[in-house]
Amino acid sequence: MLGQDARGALNSCFGSAREAAQRGIERIQVLMSQPRQLRCYKHISFVLPAYVLLMLAAIQGSLLRAQDAQQGPIAPPPEHHVTRIGNESEPEAPPSLPEAEIIKRFSQKEDDYILARAHYTYQKTIRIQEFGADGQPSGEFVLVTQPGRDVGGKLLEKVVEKPRSTLQHFYLRSEDLEGLQRIPAFPLTSSQLGKYDLKYLGKEQVDEIDCYIFQAKPRVVERIKAYFDGIVWVDAKYLEVVKTYGKWVTDQGDVHTIADLPFSLFETYRENVDGKYWFPSYSRSDETLNQKGLEIPVRIVIKWTDFKPVPIAAQTPPPSTPASSPKP
Repeated sequence: MLGQDARGALNSCFGSAREAAQRGIERIQVLMSQPRQLRCYKHISFVLPAYVLLMLAAIQGSLLRAQDAQQGPIAPPPEHHVTRIGNESEPEAPPSLPEAEIIKRFSQKEDDYILARAHYTYQKTIRIQEFGADGQPSGEFVLVTQPGRDVGGKLLEKVVEKPRSTLQHFYLRSEDLEGLQRIPAFPLTSSQLGKYDLKYLGKEQVDEIDCYIFQAKPRVVERIKAYFDGIVWVDAKYLEVVKTYGKWVTDQGDVHTIADLPFSLFETYRENVDGKYWFPSYSRSDETLNQKGLEIPVRIVIKWTDFKPVPIAAQTPPPSTPASSPKP
């Protein structure tokens, strides 16, 4: 009879854990009130509560695992991946350097990149979107250009696809975007360093690349020339700028690169081209346009794709100065 009662008490644990624990406690109290069976039930009085506690712990663990499994979906990976290409083996990480030396080295590479980029062609796509109350795009303007040169050798951007527009709240022409061409792609060249205060902020990863973070602020602002005010991320191993975030300012305030649109803060990622140059490949700005009492979310995305070296025969040499005629 004792064995049947014990099995019944143990089987009840597989029901509700709380009810099993309560019934076990009540049964122990009844058994302990019967002196003639006290010795036999002492063993059960210790085994049953311990088993109940183990069952409660197992159930709680199952609930926690179920809660973990019911969490929302994992966020998708970022759209931009900074990757290095090329067949040269990666050198060892440089030793710790003074901040001034890091700044000097990445600014010298900016000098190299600004010269090299003039010898590349690419496709540049500018997309400006407006968003409705549902958060979905309600209209957009798309312009596609390529770099070129005029007869005098001056660099310009040629429209290669007719602009397309479905914008509902404002009108744009390709001429309205010419201000974007005046924004330097490489703001912190060595010749410009003396005009900035750069402050080291720490380290952070950009798409799995360890980076030093520097804040750049112009020492003096002018009226006719804009200066970069923002953050740069520098590859900690190769000392190259891989990302920037900031705006251009004058003594009149923030520069809006497109007339009548509020874009000023841009986040720009770079792409490694031919294993040796870091060129801007993606830039984005999100703002709100206030028009006739409406607040319209707007976005601009600029993409540079299909980088290719310009054939040597097609490169325009700098104009030469004609030799003076000898005097008689």
